[in-house]
Amino acid sequence: MAVSHRLLAWLEDKGTAVKLTPDTALALGRADLRVILPDGAGGLDFLIVLGGDGSLLGAARLVAAHGLPLLGVNLGRLGFLTEVEAPALFSTLPIFLEGKGEVEERAMLRVAVRRGGEVVWDRLALNEVVVSKGPLARTVGVQVRVGGLAVAAYGGDGVIVATPTGSTAYNLSAGGPIVHPGVDTLLVTPICAHTLYARTLAVPSSEPIAVRLAGEAAGTVLTIDGHEGLPLERDDEVAITLAAERARLLRRPGWSFYRVLSAKLPEGGLRDGG
Repeated sequence: MAVSHRLLAWLEDKGTAVKLTPDTALALGRADLRVILPDGAGGLDFLIVLGGDGSLLGAARLVAAHGLPLLGVNLGRLGFLTEVEAPALFSTLPIFLEGKGEVEERAMLRVAVRRGGEVVWDRLALNEVVVSKGPLARTVGVQVRVGGLAVAAYGGDGVIVATPTGSTAYNLSAGGPIVHPGVDTLLVTPICAHTLYARTLAVPSSEPIAVRLAGEAAGTVLTIDGHEGLPLERDDEVAITLAAERARLLRRPGWSFYRVLSAKLPEGGLRDGG
């Protein structure tokens, strides 16, 4: 909480009105600044998220419906989505407090699980939706439909449906392509498929995607953004569509996806002079 203490003191010293999430307000002993999100998002200019990519993903899912911009401050390891590294926080903040930052919108997914003809689970995702096998070394069978038509059936560890934002996350580890966040597509990537020919399928984001479990489902789980999850049952169908909500990330003027790619994934990114 050391960064939170310093940040609060710095902001109040600048005369900035501050609100805190309940856990942070409790930890800092400032119950007077407590606000509950997402209902309390009204009237806020932007949300500062201290942590790593996981913290930013969670915040995006929480406030996306309110259109609240997010400023990610990386206190973690990679910080691919965050905008500011912790050492540069106080020299960078004036850009955003003065309204000179830019808002980058990112596509999100609406995820619904249908069981017995009824929707039993409904969430938003920014990075990806994953249907994966349980802890035992068994394959899981999934059938994938795009636009209502059957396009693939996989036996393996499962399948990933990723946004361009999520292309650099689990999708990348599973052998999928890196996609610029401005590209209008969704990626369907099998995980360790038991075949020689399984490849990522890039589809228009306007096409609805459905993943249905085929065969034994014991231990199979649905996860979104690597955090929230739901155990799945045989014949469950995961319906995935482009969400009306958009994640809104604050960027400094001149921000470039390619510079981030080079800095965060240097083994595959651009080199100086390259």
